[in-house]
Amino acid sequence: MSSISAVADIVRRHAAERLDLAAVVFEDRVTTYRALDRHASQVANGLIAAGLKPQARVAHLDKSNDVFFDLLMGCAKANCAMVSVNWRLAAPEIAHIVNDAGAEILFVGEDYFEIVEKIRAQLPLVREIVAFSGAHPAFESFERWRDRQSTTDPMLPIAPDDVAVQFYTSGTTGLPKGAQLTNANLCRMLPTWTPTWRMGPGVANIVVLPMFHIGGAGWALAGLFAGCTNHVTREVVPLQILRLIHERRIEVMLLVPAIILFLLQTPQIADTDLSSLKIIVYGAAPIPADLLRQALKVFPCGFQQVYGLTETTGAITLLPPSDHDPDDPKRLLSCGYAAEGVELRIVGEDGTDCAPNAVGEIAARGPQIMKGYWNLPEATARAMRDGWFFTGDAGYLDDKGYLYIYDRVKDMIVSGGENIYPAEVESALFGHPAIADVAVIGVPDDRWGEAVKAVVVRKPGADLNPAELIAWARERIAGYKLPKTVDFVDALPRNPTGKILKRELREPYWTGKERRVN
Repeated sequence: MSSISAVADIVRRHAAERLDLAAVVFEDRVTTYRALDRHASQVANGLIAAGLKPQARVAHLDKSNDVFFDLLMGCAKANCAMVSVNWRLAAPEIAHIVNDAGAEILFVGEDYFEIVEKIRAQLPLVREIVAFSGAHPAFESFERWRDRQSTTDPMLPIAPDDVAVQFYTSGTTGLPKGAQLTNANLCRMLPTWTPTWRMGPGVANIVVLPMFHIGGAGWALAGLFAGCTNHVTREVVPLQILRLIHERRIEVMLLVPAIILFLLQTPQIADTDLSSLKIIVYGAAPIPADLLRQALKVFPCGFQQVYGLTETTGAITLLPPSDHDPDDPKRLLSCGYAAEGVELRIVGEDGTDCAPNAVGEIAARGPQIMKGYWNLPEATARAMRDGWFFTGDAGYLDDKGYLYIYDRVKDMIVSGGENIYPAEVESALFGHPAIADVAVIGVPDDRWGEAVKAVVVRKPGADLNPAELIAWARERIAGYKLPKTVDFVDALPRNPTGKILKRELREPYWTGKERRVN
């Protein structure tokens, strides 16, 4: 497919060129490209009729399904920005994102009706709530709302710099930041990456990551751009993924290492026909070398590692199948080389570029870099300097241009593909009346890559056990951010300025292990 200038053009072109090809398959429902284009026009007209102006934010709270794509493409045609909210968050966190985005309409699935009812009074800007799945007495059903709209494409003008999607990333201050990805960002990413991912018309692609994640919605958009038939799972269920690979003859997929591990640990993999697979793309979290070697033995296809962030519209480097030699452990630790159109720098503490193999902060420049953080000019200025985006990850480039992640400048924890910022967890824990001091670190975990550990100093005479502390935190933050373990110490190590030395806390757990981010 040739290049496009707006996300909305994806379905328009396919509806004209391959109208009866299956675009999305969810459970037993099939949506053709023609039907998806028609539904997108109806959703766009519904948003316009509801009074949403160009660049308004539209919030979505539900697990993956087929009608998500109606909404995504409908927002694109209405020139609205889609804000898919992380459904794993606690109610106060969900309210913060919806309010921060200024969303005027909220589409919510039945699994989250109770949460929305609880926070409804805290969403002053939301004028309408639509039931995305299931039935609710106070919310109109999505299908009824959509189907009463005109099927005429509104054909609104869309500028390259107009925001198409706004993903919320966890912030070191504890509050998520809205990364604005424009039509230009996405339309530059899609034709660059889809050929390397072996995507094309009719190719069977599976979408298993959640839609609030660039690895979910971004991968799905890539599949749609290429004209793939995209098989969508509501959530990650290893046995279902294997069944779909077997029955639907899946050819391409994007996984995080934890899912690769789950698939390999599922006994039924021995009886699954994997011969249709052409490539497995993976990233978003650390992968142990031994796990990668095991996967290379079991899956009869190429592997491609990618490194990127939400702010870079996903992948900016690739380690192609030809570099996945099980006998070359050094190369397997690399995130690969810069993608077409992407420049990489390693910047030292003095602001100058580092020599090859010298560690510094990874900075990137190119057309995939986000527009900025929504309503956060200071955070944007800190991250984007002189045209370069500073990733917050530390690493080095070797003399051949291959990128290696060394450590994190920020102390972010990546567990099962989800970013967790210690400051947010520490904030939730520190409010407990028995805590005098606390630090949160990531420690090795065979299942998730990293697990959250809290290192706690109790107040004198206080009686506190790990279960009590975790229960306290569960009321304040999402479950996946909770500490899996808690250690009690007499004091935390600090430098002369008072900063906690988290490297010292982590070091005993990571000794002899490679700690890196993909």
